[in-house]
Amino acid sequence: MPVHRPGNTRSRRLTLAGALLAVLSPLLATPSSAAEVPPRGSAHMGMGVIPHDGQGGTPVGRAAQTEGVDVSSHQGNVAWPTLWSSGVKWAYVKATEGTYYRNPYFGQQYNGSYDVGMIRGAYHFATPDTAGGAAQANYFVDHGGGWSRDGRTLPGALDVEWNPYGAACYGKSASAMVTWIRDFLNQYRARTGRDAVIYTATSWWKQCTGNYAGFGAANPLWIARYATAVGELPAGWAYQTMWQYTSTGPTVGDHNRFNGALDRVQALALG
Repeated sequence: MPVHRPGNTRSRRLTLAGALLAVLSPLLATPSSAAEVPPRGSAHMGMGVIPHDGQGGTPVGRAAQTEGVDVSSHQGNVAWPTLWSSGVKWAYVKATEGTYYRNPYFGQQYNGSYDVGMIRGAYHFATPDTAGGAAQANYFVDHGGGWSRDGRTLPGALDVEWNPYGAACYGKSASAMVTWIRDFLNQYRARTGRDAVIYTATSWWKQCTGNYAGFGAANPLWIARYATAVGELPAGWAYQTMWQYTSTGPTVGDHNRFNGALDRVQALALG
């Protein structure tokens, strides 16, 4: 007659439990990406460019182009006289994000750039999953994103790019994203009389709008591409108005080139 050995049963149970734990552990563990999600409000232009598109060299030569920068709360108080002396003639400042965030450094950045002689404008970081396009346009205009015909104020810019807080396209289909963008642009024009600039990257635009071509006729394009050349543009635009070409420039990381001499920057400001 076989002898009953309780210890063997316990060992088998421990073995089974260990195997089950090994299977479930990957499912129960907190994803490492969760710890990498930045806090709301911290988004800024181009933060998704390098992870998604990479970076190459920087462009050579400045023929018929005008240097500019874009800033957000990440830069804090900006040394505008230093930038002006280095040849930077225009700037965009983050004003808002969603309907929940205002840049605490907006005053120093927006007014400081103006005070040294720059032509400046404000931008809004879009979060299409938190509120409608028209609501976000109103929030932007109400908190620094307006426009005036003083020759020194650029039309507001809509920064629409990869979602730093979740799914790249904010959980929207291509058609829903196009509708959201259109709602924002229409409301911005209704409030200010100007067509907003669209800042984006070609790869995001193709992925999240289906490469929609309907905004090119009215809205200037500000393209993000960290390389020696602009490369492919989104559908609907034959050329870019502005090009963010690096996030590692001097004094302020995000440097841009306006596709034209200073008088063309002034013309965009005047409308």
